[in-house]
Amino acid sequence: MAPFTSASLYVGDLHPDVTETLLFEIFKQVGAVASIRVCRDTITRRSLGYAYVNFHTVTDAEHALETLNFTLIKNRPCRIMWSYRDPSIRKSGLGNVFIKNLHKSIDNKTLYDTFISFGNILSCKVVTDENGVSRGYGFVHYERQEEAEQAISKVNNMLLSAKQVFVGHFIPKKEKSHSERFTNVYVKNLDPSIDESELKIIFSQFGTITQAVIMRENGSSRGFGFVNFSHPDEAKAAVTEMSGKELHGKLLYAGKAQKKSEREAELKLKFEQLRIERINRYQGVNLYIKNLDDTIDDEKLRAEFSSFGNITSAKVMRDDKDNSRGFGFVCFSTPEEATRAVTEMNGRIFVNKPLYVALAQKREVRRAQLELQHKQAQANLAARAGLGNPLYTSPATTGAPVFYPPGAPLPPNSRNQSFMYPQQIMSRPSRGWTSQNQPTTRPGAYQGMPNYGVPVPPRSRPSRQRGGQTQVVGSGNGRGAQGGGQGVQTGAKRGFKYTPNARNPPQSGLPISQPNPNLSSQPLGPDVPGTPLSIPALAAANQEERKQLLGETLFPLIAVHEPQNARKITGMLLESLDWHELIHLIESTETLLSKINEARSVLQSHAEQEGDSLDAPQQ
Repeated sequence: MAPFTSASLYVGDLHPDVTETLLFEIFKQVGAVASIRVCRDTITRRSLGYAYVNFHTVTDAEHALETLNFTLIKNRPCRIMWSYRDPSIRKSGLGNVFIKNLHKSIDNKTLYDTFISFGNILSCKVVTDENGVSRGYGFVHYERQEEAEQAISKVNNMLLSAKQVFVGHFIPKKEKSHSERFTNVYVKNLDPSIDESELKIIFSQFGTITQAVIMRENGSSRGFGFVNFSHPDEAKAAVTEMSGKELHGKLLYAGKAQKKSEREAELKLKFEQLRIERINRYQGVNLYIKNLDDTIDDEKLRAEFSSFGNITSAKVMRDDKDNSRGFGFVCFSTPEEATRAVTEMNGRIFVNKPLYVALAQKREVRRAQLELQHKQAQANLAARAGLGNPLYTSPATTGAPVFYPPGAPLPPNSRNQSFMYPQQIMSRPSRGWTSQNQPTTRPGAYQGMPNYGVPVPPRSRPSRQRGGQTQVVGSGNGRGAQGGGQGVQTGAKRGFKYTPNARNPPQSGLPISQPNPNLSSQPLGPDVPGTPLSIPALAAANQEERKQLLGETLFPLIAVHEPQNARKITGMLLESLDWHELIHLIESTETLLSKINEARSVLQSHAEQEGDSLDAPQQ
């Protein structure tokens, strides 16, 4: 065997589930492995079925090639060869041998053992279908051309497993297409009155016909047949002259007779080219619109988007009962028009529903993106679940503070809550009492902090008053607390502290919102009594306000099914989903339960890693 300067091996014919870890466990047994990489699709991240294994020394690589080649990995024999960085060795075709008419029982190892006696084999492969069954042909690539010539002369026309095989030089596809030769001609669109003798007379002008047959069923012609000539040039002339010629009022088709697999491959390639051309034609101009109301049809969809440019087509997708599937496509004449439509229409309310508008993508690309987003969301959920501070906290159930951004409405369950602001929390004194009107602050401490209102849970300890005014107690855990007496400030007002630079909570009490298991089945909208949310209001709100409103609605729904972990799950959903998806959760109990179970599994997994147990739901 010739010496190799590289210690890198190519490992092919791998199962899609084979990972770097599994390969490392296998190859570390023969030597010190430097690195392993399973090659994957850049978009879908699925395995391409081959990998590269790099050893520290060439000796270890040679030992792995000799001992592990054709080893079963996940019930598939792997194929190992030296990794060549220079592609010219593979593309030149020198030393490459083609073998056909192989028995189905002959696999890579059997073929390798048959041809190894003629020289050093760089690669050996039997071609199989998607089920792993041999297609009856294969390739053997020798290091030198002389070794390939010797294998051809010795093995060609020999019997292998009771079948006579053909062994010859490998011819690349580009060269093969130019030198393609055939003698059998396929003819279709034949009139039922034409029989074999007439067919033979019609095609005899082009050369000697060895056989002519018309395919029949129950004695009747099926409208096609085959004509076999003695020479390829005669068959080619017949195809050129007879294809498209009218016979008995029908246009004939004449072409090379193909196997079913060849015809399917040719049609697949043709349709794939047409699909790519169609995708390229509509690239950047075709829009995907979802969350459409059931009343929207093609004309309404076209009218809504017509202001952005010339629309070549607009279609709402429907099921077999002609019901809208809730999404459709709008195709513009130029990419500029499509871009403007995406910018203006994405998120716009159309018949009380916010639209989702984006450029249309191929199904496999979209699926890959969704899978990647799902994995990222799972990772984010796991990371968030490990934080010490909860993502969303309900004062009604935990008593912990929640920060509300300026301008955001307060939650409906804030009736018995008192509120404090950052000045009171961050600037508490080290000991003693602080005056309500003159809080103590350190110079320059927490400058520029926004004035977010923080609800503070009521405490059972009565407040101490000085001069008839309520005093605020600085607690040891960094949270301010306020007395729970009923005579706070005035008998008619609740215990609110007012800060000049902050948005103060309303004085009139709102009804306490209790978890309602039927709320998830109520549609969002301004006409639903007791529902503080409406889609127009959400669309008009800024991001922080929208998140707060959705969180206040989601929390009681989640608390019905998962009371102990409701605050964590609410925060996880708020962080990982956009507001359109959150609306769907509020409207659909089934989808909400699915997300709750998914979030709970993430929390459970994280708890197991931390050696802690997740809070069990109360029965």
